[in-house]
Amino acid sequence: MSTEPARSAEASTTQVEPRTTTSAELPTAPCSVVWSGGHSYVLEGSAGARWAGVDDRGRARFLTDAELRRRGWSRTPA
Repeated sequence: MSTEPARSAEASTTQVEPRTTTSAELPTAPCSVVWSGGHSYVLEGSAGARWAGVDDRGRARFLTDAELRRRGWSRTPA
C-alpha cells in the first residue's frame, strides 16, 4: 500500500516557459544563438560584443544586449 498522496491531473501537467526570456539570462558565450522577431542572431566576440543577424530583406543587422532585451528574445525559434 502506497503512502504517497494521489496526484491530480493538474499536478501532472508541466509548466511551459514563456518564449521571452529575462535580460539576466542572455547567453554570453561567443557564437551563442538567440531568436528575436522571427530572425536568428549570433553573438560576435566577448567584450563589447554585439548580436549579428539579418532583417526581412536579408540586410545585415547588429543589435546590442539592451536592444535584444527591449525587442524580446528566446533561445528557440518562435
